[in-house]
Amino acid sequence: VQVVESGGGLVQSGGSLRLSCVVSGSTFRTDDIAWYRQAPGKEREWVAAISWRGEITHYTDSVKGRFTISRDNSQNMVYLQMNSLKPEDTAVYYCQAGTTYWGQGTEVIVSS
Repeated sequence: VQVVESGGGLVQSGGSLRLSCVVSGSTFRTDDIAWYRQAPGKEREWVAAISWRGEITHYTDSVKGRFTISRDNSQNMVYLQMNSLKPEDTAVYYCQAGTTYWGQGTEVIVSS
């Protein structure tokens, strides 16, 4: 199984980014998928998760109302739409597939 994130970059406070995660492997369509992030000097933290059918989503409190997780099982893709970004959202964002597989991360920098 391979997990590859993309879509990170530099954005001003209040801006938006959409992160993408492609998962190769036969288990994608039955795996829950999660996004985590790790800010400089901090531990990795869970951000959002989506069930394998996409009907259940969960978010950490700090991103509720600003981030939206979604998936397209026909394309083996998971997305994280991030709006109203804040400097404290600056981190490397990781996609986790099925609690086991991780990508290499994509960096998000939000300038104030």
